[in-house]
Amino acid sequence: MADPESLLVEEVGALLRRAAADAILPMFRHLADADVAEKAPGEVVTVADQRAEEIITAGLRQLRPDSEVVGEEGVAADPAVLDRLVGPAEVWLVDPLDGTANFAAGREPFAVMAARRRSGRTEAAWILDPMADRLLVARAGDGAYRDGEPVRTTGEPLAAESLRGVVATRFLPPELRARVAAGEGRIGAVLPGQHCAGQEYADLVENRQHFAIFWRTLPWDHAPGALLVEAAGGVVRRLDGTAYDPADTRAGLLVAANESIWETVHATLLATP
Repeated sequence: MADPESLLVEEVGALLRRAAADAILPMFRHLADADVAEKAPGEVVTVADQRAEEIITAGLRQLRPDSEVVGEEGVAADPAVLDRLVGPAEVWLVDPLDGTANFAAGREPFAVMAARRRSGRTEAAWILDPMADRLLVARAGDGAYRDGEPVRTTGEPLAAESLRGVVATRFLPPELRARVAAGEGRIGAVLPGQHCAGQEYADLVENRQHFAIFWRTLPWDHAPGALLVEAAGGVVRRLDGTAYDPADTRAGLLVAANESIWETVHATLLATP
């Protein structure tokens, strides 16, 4: 018989799949104009985001009645919901549809993500690719898995010219953007990003890229992927080298496949001249 924690991991994975099947996939490339709204300048929300979050929130509360849910759309409606992230209670971070702009434009990638936190520590994470029906999961101290099979980031200390990774430049301050641009020629490939943090973390865990740099670090965008990368052997830190905490509102995050790659990318793209 599976232990309660393993059973919970399976149940949450099934819940994310159900939300995708019921609320997201039927709407892909079938959104009407009225199904898409601008919730902030340059940011859209769809009926699929909202319905998926409703399904996931209800399911999590059924699974864990004493827990709190901090969902992207719940926070958009009431910013005070974010306060639930601080404290000893069990909290679920939910991104019901990561990559909404892609989804609304009828293109991939997009993802469904969740993370479970207790006493200020992320204990479990899920990233679902609904189109591929691929589920990445991690439990703190127990590794990372893709559909039940273990995944590990590379442990090789690769040279800068052998590295490929993404720099999400949209929100980068001008000075930092200039620093990155100055170092790009010394990195094997600096990619523009896929507008879906869940896919960037999946590509790191599955060794399709070696690093990612983000400026905006909303907790539902990064808590799931951060645990997955760390559980798979990677490194996730703020740009100043301090530990990443989803409850910390500071900007800037460098994610890498291993310690050596983190140091190499930081020195090449982020270090002050």
